[in-house]
Amino acid sequence: MRRRIQALLAVLALLLVVTGCTNVLKPAVETNGNVQETNNGTNVTDGNGGSTSSNEPQSNVDPPSQSHNDETDSPSTGNEEDQASEDAGQPVQTNPDDIAHGVWMAVGDIMMHMPQLPGAYNSKKKRYVFDPFFSEVRPILEEGDWTLANLETPITGKDLGYTGFPKFNAPPELAEALKNAGFTIVTNANNHSLDRNFKGIERTLANLEKHGLITKGTSRSQAEADRNTIIEQNGIRMGLLAYSYGTNGIPLPKGKPYSVSLIEEQAIIQDIHKLRKAGTDFITVALHFGTEYETTPNEKQKSLARNLIAAGADIIAGSHTHVVQPYETIEVTEPDGSVRQGLIIYSMGNFISNQRGDTKDYGVIFKAGIQKNNVTGITTIGPVEAIPTWVHRYKADGTNRYTIVPLRQSIEKRSIPYFSANGYTELQRNLSVLSKRLQSMADIAITVDAITLDP
Repeated sequence: MRRRIQALLAVLALLLVVTGCTNVLKPAVETNGNVQETNNGTNVTDGNGGSTSSNEPQSNVDPPSQSHNDETDSPSTGNEEDQASEDAGQPVQTNPDDIAHGVWMAVGDIMMHMPQLPGAYNSKKKRYVFDPFFSEVRPILEEGDWTLANLETPITGKDLGYTGFPKFNAPPELAEALKNAGFTIVTNANNHSLDRNFKGIERTLANLEKHGLITKGTSRSQAEADRNTIIEQNGIRMGLLAYSYGTNGIPLPKGKPYSVSLIEEQAIIQDIHKLRKAGTDFITVALHFGTEYETTPNEKQKSLARNLIAAGADIIAGSHTHVVQPYETIEVTEPDGSVRQGLIIYSMGNFISNQRGDTKDYGVIFKAGIQKNNVTGITTIGPVEAIPTWVHRYKADGTNRYTIVPLRQSIEKRSIPYFSANGYTELQRNLSVLSKRLQSMADIAITVDAITLDP
C-alpha cells in the first residue's frame, strides 16, 4: 500500500508541473538584432538628432495571437477578464517593406568669379575641366537621392563673354562637372538669372539638360513655368519649387513674365497646394532671399519661410546671403489635429566661389533622411545633418586652384596638401563658429497652425 501511495504522489507532482506552476517568459521581439520599443507608432528621428514618436496612425495590422499562460488550463475562477495573455503589450512590428527611404541633400551658391577660370582650363583638351572643384565632396554628394545646388551664374558659352561679378557668365563645362559631382537637380532662380538676358536662360537650361540635370526657377515658356516638377526616387515623390527675391534690377523680358520665378507669398502657397493635389509626398521650396553677408535671418525671411511650411512645404532650401545661416524645425498643427514637422534652412552659404574672409569661403551640405510609410502614406523628415565645407584656394603653376573640402573630416585627418598647423587652427576656430551658428535656432521649438486655402 505504501508503494502505491508514493506512486500516486509522484503522479500528482508531475500533474502540478504540467498544469501550471511555472510561468514561461518570452524575449521581446527583435528586428535586425535590436529590441523594438515602439508604443503608438513607428519611432522617427527628429531634425536635431533625437528620437521622437511619429504622429502616424497605427497600421491596420491584426493583433498578435494570444498565447495561453499555463495557468489558463486550471479551473476557472470566474475572473477570466483579469487573466491577461502573456503576449499582451508585445510591440507590433512594422514590416520593413512598408517603409520607403530616401536621402535629400542640398548645397548653397555655385558661383564663378573670373579668378576661378584660368586654373580650370585644360590646354591639352582645349576646354575647361571643373571636376577638381568637387572631387573631395563627391563621395558625400553621391549619397543623395535628390541632390540640389543653386547655380548663381548663366552658363551660356564663350561667344557671350565670360565674366564674373557683377554680371556673370561661366563656361558650359560647369554643368558636366556638377553632374559628375553627384548633383541631380539645379535651381537657378536668383538675382543673376538674367545676367545674359533671356538668351542666357535658354542656353543655360539647354546646357544643364544636356547632362541630365533637372532644373527649376527659370523657364523658356509659360507652359514650362506652369509644369509641375516632381522627382520620384525609391517610390517617394518630391515636388520642387524655386524663387528669387529679384534680378538685380534687370526687368523681366517683355512678354515673358514666366522667365524667372519671383517670390510672391500667395502665389507660392498656390503652387504648393497645386503640387499637393498632384500627389507629392514632400515638397522642397528653394528660396533665394535674405540680406547678403548677414549671419542670421531677418524677420522677413523667417515670416515667409514659416508661412510656406505652414502652407504645406516640407523643406525650405535657402541661398543668397553668401554666408551660412542657422536652420530650424517647425511643427505644424493640421486641421485634423495631427502634427507634421518641416525643415527651414535659411542659407547654405557659398559652396564654391572666390570670396574670402568673414566665413564667405565656407558653406554647408545639408543631408536629411526621408521616410514614407507606404501603409499610411505619411512622409517624415529626419534625421538632419549639417556638413560644413570650406573652399581651399591655393596656387599651382601660377594660377589659382580651388577644391571644396568637408571641414570636420579634413581637420581630423589633416588631409589638405601643403597646409600649415596654423591653417588647421584657423579652420577649427571657424568650424566652431559655424557649428554654433547653425545650431543656434535648431533647439528652439517653433509651432504654427496650418495655412489652408478656401475651397
